[in-house]
Amino acid sequence: MKCLRCGYCCKNMMVVIVDDPDKEIAEDNLITHLGEGKSCKHLVGDTTGEYSCAIHDKLWYKETPCFAHGQIENNVDDVCRMGEYILSHLELFL
Repeated sequence: MKCLRCGYCCKNMMVVIVDDPDKEIAEDNLITHLGEGKSCKHLVGDTTGEYSCAIHDKLWYKETPCFAHGQIENNVDDVCRMGEYILSHLELFL
């Protein structure tokens, strides 16, 4: 799934994240990001559609729940349906 960088997941979904990126993935380095409209501590940027993840380039990122997040895609090149909706209805989310 192609992320459209809308920021919705990183602000609204509960997920386990790595607390300190320098310590990588370890049981004592995982915390719960509750969502509830608050940005994940690794979310970079301040413009819907232009967000990025500060830990996306880490070698261990593929082991995170964020990497595993998806919808029911037919192939990896399908755009995120939630992101597509958010970006086409920004007036509802600002």
